[in-house]
Amino acid sequence: MLQIVFNEISAAEISELDTLSQLKVFDEFQVTHDDLENLDGDRFNKMTHEGKTLYRFRSEDWRFYFEVDRDTVIVHRVLHKGSFKDFLFRSNLADEDKELEGNKHFWKLIDEGRNAKRNQSA
Repeated sequence: MLQIVFNEISAAEISELDTLSQLKVFDEFQVTHDDLENLDGDRFNKMTHEGKTLYRFRSEDWRFYFEVDRDTVIVHRVLHKGSFKDFLFRSNLADEDKELEGNKHFWKLIDEGRNAKRNQSA
């Protein structure tokens, strides 16, 4: 299993959950090299942008967007699916990951996470 590090932004986003929900999500959000090599498209998926690889982990109501640096998962954003539903509905997007891959506003959100201070790990 890889070490998981949250930056300030993703830590704040996950803190919106109550403690029991956080524990449940953290129990589900465990990443191994095997998960990343055998993406199932449902729980884990991958996007690329300007030569960088970004992974997505989906848990019931939450989407974790992260990069991997050797044995460390660096979580850039944790977003509620409701925000995606609204976005997808307004944008008429069929394939969430594929469409986000080409959306400049999404990558701006991710870049904000990339540039945020890392301060928590699970």
